Amino acid sequence: MSCILGIVTVFCAPLPAEAKASKAAANAKPVTDGTSDPAIPYAVTLTPTKQADLDAAIAASSQLKSLQTSHTVGAYALAGRIRSDYDRVNSALESQGYYAGSVKISVKAGARTVDGKDPSLPDILKALARNQKVAITISATIGPRFSLGNVALTTPPQEAPAASVPAPTPTTPTATAPAMKGPTAKAPVAKTSAKTPAGKAPSDGKAVPTPPPAAAVAATSEQAIAQAQPVSLLPEERKAFGLSSGQPAVAADVLAAQNSLLNQLQEEGYATASVSTPLAYLKPQTHTLDIVFRVNRGPKVVIGPISMTGLAHTKQRYLMNRLELKEGELYRPSRIEAARQDLASTGVFASVQVRNAPPIITLPPSRTLMPGILQAMPIEFGFKEAKRRTLSAEIGYSTDLGGRVGVSWTHHNLLGNAEQLRLTALITGLGGSAQQGLGYDVYADFMKPDFLSKGQNLSVRLEGIRQLLYSYHQTAIIGRAGLNRHVGKYWNVSGGVMGEQEQIQQFGDTRSYFIIAAPLNATFDNTRLSNPIDPATHGVRASLSVTPSESLESGSSFFTLLSAQVSTYFDLKHLGISRPGRSVIAVRGIVGSVQGASTYQIPPDQRLYAGGPATVRGFRYQGVGPQYGKTKYGIGGTSMDAGSVEFRQRLPMNLGVAGFVDAGQVGTGSRPGQGTLRVGYGGGVRYFTPIGPIRVDVALPMNRPAYGDKWELYFGLGETF
Repeated sequence: MSCILGIVTVFCAPLPAEAKASKAAANAKPVTDGTSDPAIPYAVTLTPTKQADLDAAIAASSQLKSLQTSHTVGAYALAGRIRSDYDRVNSALESQGYYAGSVKISVKAGARTVDGKDPSLPDILKALARNQKVAITISATIGPRFSLGNVALTTPPQEAPAASVPAPTPTTPTATAPAMKGPTAKAPVAKTSAKTPAGKAPSDGKAVPTPPPAAAVAATSEQAIAQAQPVSLLPEERKAFGLSSGQPAVAADVLAAQNSLLNQLQEEGYATASVSTPLAYLKPQTHTLDIVFRVNRGPKVVIGPISMTGLAHTKQRYLMNRLELKEGELYRPSRIEAARQDLASTGVFASVQVRNAPPIITLPPSRTLMPGILQAMPIEFGFKEAKRRTLSAEIGYSTDLGGRVGVSWTHHNLLGNAEQLRLTALITGLGGSAQQGLGYDVYADFMKPDFLSKGQNLSVRLEGIRQLLYSYHQTAIIGRAGLNRHVGKYWNVSGGVMGEQEQIQQFGDTRSYFIIAAPLNATFDNTRLSNPIDPATHGVRASLSVTPSESLESGSSFFTLLSAQVSTYFDLKHLGISRPGRSVIAVRGIVGSVQGASTYQIPPDQRLYAGGPATVRGFRYQGVGPQYGKTKYGIGGTSMDAGSVEFRQRLPMNLGVAGFVDAGQVGTGSRPGQGTLRVGYGGGVRYFTPIGPIRVDVALPMNRPAYGDKWELYFGLGETF
């Protein structure tokens, strides 16, 4: 039997205030309004309108619905909450284009049913017996759905420009246009029969200054259009804007068009572009809504001087060399955001912010990359550096490899260029059926990012290892150095050199080896997971490794290790039988071969073995392949192939299950497909946590060898592949 359990602990700072607040909110108990009135329990029923989006908007807007269990109140406060829901639900109707709808709220208090607007409602509620529950029903008559009428874009009036939305600030309320909030947000509406009063306080309670007479909002859409000059959109701008006469007057679509047009203008280099909060004019006679946007492009600019603030230990020169954003290129928010994310990915910052740093300046012609565009917007990056040092502890156990315990110390910014130094010391072999004594694994890792070129990392490792396995005893000093580089969107390639001085005892024979090698690797991954522990639901992962090696002691030999692995994931949603990501079939294939030498011509640790979660579950570690005599000691081989098919099913409550079949073999020839094929099968459960799934699998061998285990148990974090 074999089971694996690993735990890594990182010493970190206390929870931030936000996390504590969230935890406190989660544990909050229902509260009252704090008055002497006893809290009145109530239940709310929403009468369906048979419009899914509208029903969702009404449910989200109703305070009666959202607060019925968490914030119970007394009679007078409850009556006030009922009255306020009329406006809230009506806003939900209008947000979906139903401007001629009506709202009815009925309250059943004891034996009486009254309208929510009844002046006597507070007294009726106060007369109820203590803890007597009230039934409240909210019904909406939707009426006809309004559509967009005339959709116009003009420049701001010259006398006093309308309130606008400077990049990248969200929609700003005007004197006649309350800001949209939440799912029931609606466009500002001015009825054609009267002017909208200026200076009215919006729903958030903040007073809006009364604009000067010259900036007064027109009473009709025709007057608003006549106040300024029309604006024509280019094809790409029109596509981004997306609004046209005749479509439903849904507020979310109207304001999405505002933001989309603003984003498009900024992507074209108009850094100070603005698109006003839409002015909407209701026409009940035709069931239409006229919309007027005030659009101001401003000057087209390029990126100006780039500055950086907040750097304490990180060298600005390193960041500037890494930065792909260049002074003089066209101003584009998407490029600026990509540059911000790239700097944040260095791993040395707690946060990275970027902002425009006006005023706009004029560049000399030699410093612009866009002929004819000399005006430039300066950009400023602000940094908050993370802690440079971390200490972590590691503990783990498996019944075959035994226990391990150790610590790691990491410096994340050693020389100011995001260099990382990691020192680790582990004690291994604490028991275990595959171990014959205590061992250790001590190593130092150094990584220098952007070595000689952006995206190219230098990694160096010096390692001392001792392991007393049943298959062999090994004591070794290993040194390796290499370059790793991202190529394109999904590829990663690496190459390097390695030297290893080791002493190995196998079956009573002790030999020393000095091995030099030049490993070359290429990997492909288009699963697009930000967290590598998260289960993949689509895409392909593949790797190919070629390692020419020379053994210079105990008989010189040259050999090349070849290995390839590919896994793919198929979501059953494509067959229409499952929701996205809930039912997944995962398939894995592995092949390996040693070219140029036979089994006993290469050191035992360089041979190929199989068995365990990395190859064939249901068989112990190194339990698949040639064995020494009629024992459980593995010899190893020069070819290996294995395959796995696994079905993964998500369940409610963060649970999941899996079933799998593995098969593999190890042979003494160089061609895969030789040896005795071993098959294992089994299943397991998953518990999904924020850091990844906790996995528990049980596997059984279908044709176990002599001295093989009858079953295996595996614990782990993340899926097997």
